[in-house]
Amino acid sequence: MKKKSIVLLSGGLDSVVNFKKALDETEVSLVLTFDYGQKSWPKERSAAQKISEKYHIPVEFIELPYLSFLDTGLSKGNIPVFDENKLSDRNYSLDTAKAVWVPNRNGVLINIAAAYADKLGIDFIVTGFNKEEGATFPDNTPEFIEKINASLKYSTLYHPEVLSYTIAMDKAQIVDFGRKTEAPFEFVWSCYWGRKEMCGECESCRRLKRALSRNDFLDEFRKMNVWGIK
Repeated sequence: MKKKSIVLLSGGLDSVVNFKKALDETEVSLVLTFDYGQKSWPKERSAAQKISEKYHIPVEFIELPYLSFLDTGLSKGNIPVFDENKLSDRNYSLDTAKAVWVPNRNGVLINIAAAYADKLGIDFIVTGFNKEEGATFPDNTPEFIEKINASLKYSTLYHPEVLSYTIAMDKAQIVDFGRKTEAPFEFVWSCYWGRKEMCGECESCRRLKRALSRNDFLDEFRKMNVWGIK
């Protein structure tokens, strides 16, 4: 019998690829998508809706208005244009990361998912973490997963575990992994904005485009993706 999972699905590359792998290996009981005031929310909601409908998985949209009161760059729209020539510059990435940092976001989202998992008897909480962003975002690291899993042994009775299939991968490896698992790239939304198409200039877009290019997949992605990317 397959283990059960909840997937945290923002619609971005990492969460979409993790969703598909979870679907292949577990019984995905529920998808959770969160509104914390981010500019990209309308597109994230639409992406999660389309993916959940394609695979017939229940989805819940959870509003967290108090996080928007923190006035982060993602909610205020203070999103920097990211210099594509500095994607590998850690000091530059650390500075720009501060502009889009949402205090304790992943901790909050995981603990909400853990409450669902504890109530429903679900084994795994699947997240879209990765090595590339883990270099600048401490809540994208194996250490974070280890610590939060330790805390869940005390805050839950069922003891669900946080799992990320891409935790040791960079974005290019995630694209390759996603192609092999036939992830629904057509619904990926990896932009910090919620405009008609992905801006192509924010850090999330830059990293997606570089990863696609390294896999000779950018042109094909542009043809299949329902939103488009500049």
